[in-house]
Amino acid sequence: MITRDLDPFLEAARAAAPGFGPATARGAFLVAPDGFRLAAESARDNRYMADAAGFDAARALEEHRALHRALSATLPTVCFPGDPDAPDGLFPNNVFATVPGRYLVGRMRHPVRRREAARADIRGFFRELLGYAEVDLSGQPHPCELTGAMVVDRARGLGFCGLSERCDEAGARLLHDAMGLLATLLFDLAPGEYHANVVLAILAGRAAIASPDGFADPGVARAIAGLYPHALLLAPAGKAAFAANAIALGNEAWMSDRAARALGPGDLAVLEKAGFAVRSVPLGAIEAAGGSLRCCVGEIF
Repeated sequence: MITRDLDPFLEAARAAAPGFGPATARGAFLVAPDGFRLAAESARDNRYMADAAGFDAARALEEHRALHRALSATLPTVCFPGDPDAPDGLFPNNVFATVPGRYLVGRMRHPVRRREAARADIRGFFRELLGYAEVDLSGQPHPCELTGAMVVDRARGLGFCGLSERCDEAGARLLHDAMGLLATLLFDLAPGEYHANVVLAILAGRAAIASPDGFADPGVARAIAGLYPHALLLAPAGKAAFAANAIALGNEAWMSDRAARALGPGDLAVLEKAGFAVRSVPLGAIEAAGGSLRCCVGEIF
């Protein structure tokens, strides 16, 4: 099922028991922020990006190395070198994604990001080293920026796809089919939002973090949150701090330190009750590029 109709999706989602697939990744991959600078094309539809003067390449590289060290203490994490001609490359989850046994290559909206999809080293890592089958969506005309546009409950096989110029309905259907999901809900993002994973996180099928004002219809965010026994609904300040740009790795909920500081004691208690230890790292320089921790982490299932 792939639908815009909330009621049948909610019915299917409530019937989807955990066990569809592993709830969290067995490994992660990163791409270093080599050539970190403003990507003017991407800035046209990413209001979270700083202006050119706000980019600090040396500090971003230090933050990224610290992120790599921190993640590696939790699960195997590999880091590919960056490409100075692809300044958004440190956000690989929009371009490459995996399900058990295969990897996906997304079709990016902006030409500057399509360069990333052509990387032979990352493709070779999945195809030759891990033996994954390839699902290459990069050559078709419909934008589908993978797990930036689609937030996935891996445990239940559910997709939550925010439509924007970065993912249209046809692209969402391609992504739904490629990931083999049971049900996907399509919804419009609020004007000015570019990716669903900035306004929604599903943590290991046990908890949700949602920012209602990031949805064209805030009721959709509340309905999604209502599917989970543990849920946070963010105020606008929490969204601006990237508190919804989080990811569960094992029993840890990872986000930037700015995002973690935006959560109150009650919010942190909700995540603790869901069984998560909150882990955070400083990413202030990286966040100038319009994304945060979840955007940096590619998952290996």
